[in-house]
Amino acid sequence: MYQVVGNTNTRTFRVLWAMHEMGLEFEHIDAPARSPEVLAVNPSGKVPALIVDGTPIIDSVAILTYLADKHGKLTFPAGTIERAQQDSFTNLILDEFDAVLWMAARHSFVLPAEHRMKEIKDSLRWEFARSIKLIEQRMSEGPNLMGEAFTIPDIILTQIGSWARVSKFDVPDGKLKEYFRSQIKRPAYIAASAT
Repeated sequence: MYQVVGNTNTRTFRVLWAMHEMGLEFEHIDAPARSPEVLAVNPSGKVPALIVDGTPIIDSVAILTYLADKHGKLTFPAGTIERAQQDSFTNLILDEFDAVLWMAARHSFVLPAEHRMKEIKDSLRWEFARSIKLIEQRMSEGPNLMGEAFTIPDIILTQIGSWARVSKFDVPDGKLKEYFRSQIKRPAYIAASAT
């Protein structure tokens, strides 16, 4: 049985949601970053980690890709144009949204106080707003990023939407906000929220 290590208010949520979407059995070890349980499987202390037959896989995107490829769900087959487009969405989301929010988090509470720059947040909010316009241009008419198929980038982007709200990064009314509203109604999202 799979083991998912990490607390749900982190990128671990992406993995838990994917597990519910795929109908996979797993044990959830609700452990915060840098806890002894996490350090035992990831020397950096970051979450999430997926334990497969005693072997840890770290980084949420690596975990999602492994599970999707292994179980043939939430992904297009490797070597197809659709997979290339899916991976393009994933990289866009990581570069333009995840990296911005992670930088804001580092300068809010992750870095030692003497290394934090509060002024950077204004620049990051500008960048985030610009990226919303970019992704809205690339999104399909829905209901998911790539149309009917629900894929890995849908999980990543929706989790980032929740992260943005908590971090006070505004998502104005529009295509992306409506997308977020529809995604969080998915039964597997709701189930993962209760994990």
